[in-house]
Amino acid sequence: MEQALLARYDRPLPRYTSYPTAPHFSAATGAKDHALWLAAIPPGARASLYLHVPFCRTMCWFCGCTTSAVHSVGALERYAAALETEIGRVAAAIGHRLPAGQIHWGGGTPTALPGPLLRRVHDALARHFALDDTTEIAIEIDPRTLPDDATALLRDLAVTRVSLGVQDFAPEVQAAIGRHQSVAQTKAAADAARAAGIASVNFDLVYGLPFQTIDSLEATIGEVLALGPDRIALYGYAHVPWTRKRQQVIAERALPDVAARFAQQQRAAELLVAAGYRRIGLDHFARPEDAMARAAGTGALRRNFQGYTVDPSDLLIGLGASAISFLPQGYAQNAVGTQPYLAAIEAGALATAKGLALDDEDRLRGAIIERLMCDLEVDLAAFGADSARFARECESLAPLEADGFLHREGSRISITEAGRPFLRHAAAAFDAWLGQAGRHAAAI
Repeated sequence: MEQALLARYDRPLPRYTSYPTAPHFSAATGAKDHALWLAAIPPGARASLYLHVPFCRTMCWFCGCTTSAVHSVGALERYAAALETEIGRVAAAIGHRLPAGQIHWGGGTPTALPGPLLRRVHDALARHFALDDTTEIAIEIDPRTLPDDATALLRDLAVTRVSLGVQDFAPEVQAAIGRHQSVAQTKAAADAARAAGIASVNFDLVYGLPFQTIDSLEATIGEVLALGPDRIALYGYAHVPWTRKRQQVIAERALPDVAARFAQQQRAAELLVAAGYRRIGLDHFARPEDAMARAAGTGALRRNFQGYTVDPSDLLIGLGASAISFLPQGYAQNAVGTQPYLAAIEAGALATAKGLALDDEDRLRGAIIERLMCDLEVDLAAFGADSARFARECESLAPLEADGFLHREGSRISITEAGRPFLRHAAAAFDAWLGQAGRHAAAI
């Protein structure tokens, strides 16, 4: 693609894992609001739970997650105890035993918590929420720090899906991002998951990393395909050193420019599609028989803070430092820092520090953005709107249409295959909050 064309679209945009996005949350929405929202959850509702473990054994310089390197057993025990307490406190605020359709352990590295602590927290979940054979339990694993009892641990936690971080296997890239990980370590993690009977093993790849090239990415994808993952997430590296200070050690001159990033993304997608994976949304790939692949294009695919999901629930309860809950009334985020989170829980309170109450306009725009991000198309009429209602927004899509990236017909907007990399640009047309607060990473 021409450099001049890419340059026109080279601007920072949200990833739209929520709407409005997290930079717009404020302390105007707090623990009292969150408690009322939890109490309003009706019996028979089904929720998803997200547990954040903000710890890693060592820090990767490229990482944009809320995490820190912690080795103190006492600190890990204190955090696990706070999670147990928070689970009970949130359940008490709800007032009835809520079924959990999905549980997602994220981080950081969830397995930074020793196995006995993870089992304790899981037991707390089982006491306070209704888990059954249909509950999907996912966990993110750093293959470099795989627990010795990984297979037994994954069975005890009833895990049904694991995500393994890979990034790039090229030594030069790994040195530049502070993450040294071998193919053998990655295979051992995948083998341990499969030995535990886990049906879905997913890999996370990243393009746009320092010193990364198409050749290194091709080699990495070749190694990954040999391990047979069920899903692959292909994320663009988000260079946000103003938010993640650890990224300041990465020299910007080592990063590929916008044309190189775009070429890496396109080549990786070509290889994955040629290998039989179905391309989903902005950055996911799945085997045709996978639930995510079956949901794509049917309106059943969803998008939340964990990215794309087939979870139909409109209730997401976040637990742990920085975790975000999404309820019909709005968003509630726990204290981001580990110490403020611990202080709130140990003081007998909810850890909510900020959030955002939604109005009907937010809900309408959020639904439109979600369908664009998931289905690559939206019919505004399906939401009781039309082109006249969103005349300004539709007009702002004209450049994308002129460049062949989308097509408009009446109230229907469709993203072309060539326009898939510019999906966030189309979604941004309906973002009434854009530019009011926060900085974002590049959208290509």
